Order: sequence, then C-alpha cells, then structure tokens
Amino acid sequence: MDLQGYNTLILSDLHLGAETSRAREATRVLKENRFERLILLGDIFADLNFARLTKEHWKFLGYIRKLSNPKRNIEVVWVEGNHDHGLTNIMSHLVGVRVYQEYTWEYRGLRHIAIHGHQFDGFQVNRVRLSQWVTSLYLQLQKLDFKNKPIARMIDRLNTRWLRMSEKVAAGALSYARHHQAERIFCGHTHQALHIERDGIDYYNSGGWVDSPLTYLTIDELGVQIHDYSERTNDRDPSEERSEVDSALADLADESGLLEDVGYESVGR
Repeated sequence: MDLQGYNTLILSDLHLGAETSRAREATRVLKENRFERLILLGDIFADLNFARLTKEHWKFLGYIRKLSNPKRNIEVVWVEGNHDHGLTNIMSHLVGVRVYQEYTWEYRGLRHIAIHGHQFDGFQVNRVRLSQWVTSLYLQLQKLDFKNKPIARMIDRLNTRWLRMSEKVAAGALSYARHHQAERIFCGHTHQALHIERDGIDYYNSGGWVDSPLTYLTIDELGVQIHDYSERTNDRDPSEERSEVDSALADLADESGLLEDVGYESVGR
C-alpha cells in the first residue's frame, strides 16, 4: 500500500485513559501516513491515573516510541496540554520525545506556531481546580454510561458550545500569532476542527479523538488540510478492561515496546 506523504502531521486531544479515547484509530492514522514531523498537540492523556490506560492506549504510546527512534528520521514533538500537566516530564523520558509548552518552526518561508490552546480559554486559566474536578467527574461518568458513551459525548459537545470555547481559543490564537509574527497557528483543546483566516493569518484547530468526527491536520507543499478519519467496520468499542495491578501495567508497556531498548537516550524538556 502506498502511503500518503506529508511534511507534518498534527494530532491532539486523544485523552488516553478516558473511556471515549479512540487510540486504536489514532494509531492506524499514524501507520497509514508518512510524515517528516509529528506534532502531538496536547491532551494526549486524560489525567494522571495510568491505571485507566487500556492495551490499545499502551500500543499507541509504544508506536510513538518507535517513531521517535533516530533511525526513522522523524521529528516527534509533544506540546503540553492542560490535561498533560504533570505527565509530560515522565512520558518524555519513557517515550523518548521532546516536550514543549509551544513549538515554532519555519516551512516554505512561513512561520508556524503549535500551542495547545487552553492558554486562550479563560475558564481553564482562571478556574484550574474547578476544571480538574469537572474532569474527574466526567471520567467517572464515562464508567456509568451506556455502550459508545452517548451521554459523555453529548456533555463534551455541550460543554464546548456553552463555554463558546472554539470562538475564544480562535480569537486568542489569532492575536497571539499576530503578536509573534506567525502566518499560521495550530491549536487543539476545543475538540472541534476548524480553519479561520483573518488579516493574512491562518488559524487551524486539529479537533480531537474522543468524539466523531475524528480529525487530524497535515501540512505539505499544497498547504494545510483538515482530514476526517473514515470509520471502519472493524473499529471496536474503545472501552476496554483496565489493568488491576501495577504489574499488569508493566506487562502492557513491555508488550507495546515501551520498555524495549532501555539504553536508548531519551530527550527531556
């Protein structure tokens, strides 16, 4: 199978550890595309509880570990999100990727900025503890929800609309890009894929991987594209049985390749 090639692929808001995380599908996207740079644009984890991770979640992390091997000549970048806070230092060593608060690069004469986007969300910035409590409640609700988590998915969509998150993040990001003289800026956080052009600056949101549509961004010589993941008939319910003991977590990590090649030099912040 011929793989589509891009300069950069951007994926965000996978929320590993959440019942609604679509890690299997995200891993498939990475395997079915070629790219020189991968940007994980924040909120790759749902929270600090590794016991929530399923086998498919560990497989995604294992594949990131493989992509970060220098022999592959792929630059893997992790941009910290609000849900990743406290995890990135650990995972940067375990997975072998560099972690940034924001990432800036030049491509075809244009300045690009990747930043998760919660920095432009006033609710997140001003009510950190309340936001953390809401996240914990939301994760507990997912356990009680029906198959395919219709209630949790509906709450996620309503929360985004009620807080007018997409508009706030877009406005803040465009202003930030203008101040930093960037032509393109990329965010996640809102779970809604979006493109806005204003005064010569392009804002893109990569969407998320907890609710349909599942989306990601690519950049090449033709420009930036928003892609919808095409659902497959063999895509299973992402809710899987959690590990019950720490040794089981280690077994899953080892099985995914996270513990192989322990001598490999990892990269910090």
